[in-house]
Order: sequence, then C-alpha cells, then structure tokens
Amino acid sequence: MLLEAGEQLYLTQQLGLSFTVQHQYNLFRIAGEDGDAIGLEPVILTFDDVQPGAVNEAHIWQVLCRCYDPEISLNIVDLGLVYKALTYIRDDGENVVEITMTLTAAGCGMGPILMKDIEAQLYKVPNVDIVQITLVFDPPWNKSMISAAGKLTLGLL
Repeated sequence: MLLEAGEQLYLTQQLGLSFTVQHQYNLFRIAGEDGDAIGLEPVILTFDDVQPGAVNEAHIWQVLCRCYDPEISLNIVDLGLVYKALTYIRDDGENVVEITMTLTAAGCGMGPILMKDIEAQLYKVPNVDIVQITLVFDPPWNKSMISAAGKLTLGLL
C-alpha cells in the first residue's frame, strides 16, 4: 500500500530492523532503511568480520535477534520462535541458510509478513545466496519457550 506524504501515522513499534506504523486502524511495516520516509533515522545493517566464502553464522543470529514480532515487543529469538538455523554450502557453491521456526499462534495473521521480513533481512547477510524458511507448529509454541532475557523484558519474571 502506498502511504501519501503528509498523512498522519502513529508509530507503534521502533525495534530491530523495521518500523510499525498505524494508519486508519491498519498496521504497516516500514523497512528500517526507509526510516527517513517517516522522519526517522534509517536503520542500516552492518556486519563485522566479513570474509569471502561461507556465511558467518554469527551474522545470521545477529539478524534474527533484530527481527521482532510485530505484535509483541520482543525479537523472534528471545520469543522462542526460531527452532533451528543452519548454514551450508551446496555442491554448486551456493550458500544456503535454512531457518525452522514457528509462530505464537497457528492462525497469526502477521505470520506471512514476519516471514517475508526475516527472509529479506537474511538476504542482506554477506555471502547468503539462498534463504529457506520452514514454518512448523510441532512443537507448538508456548510462553515457556521465551528466554529469561525475554521474560524479563516482557515483565514475566
């Protein structure tokens, strides 16, 4: 959707690699690098220790820890949504990142948006050629999967 210049927006979330704004009862995600379009500093990903060749797994986790659930102010790692993150090089030399994750609820309407955001951010990691995200619901997510740091952030401790 195109938001026109001068329209009134309400910033609902400014965490991680994107912004969430509300406009006329609808929520919209705005890419971090487009922050200047809404009068905010752009969020630019930077990576230390970039080497040619294989994907640095630490860079994958750096990105995942900066992807936030749009409805809960917590990153997907601390929320316990990421079950597995693998990197490998295929026989043809392509670097693959495989993510296995879940959602807080199977019918979450923001799930597809969250997955597209994660995929887009992972493609910004140096040397990543292919991103594959698999959504699973077994085991089903529950609040015990939230990290201790996440529980503290959410006031659950």
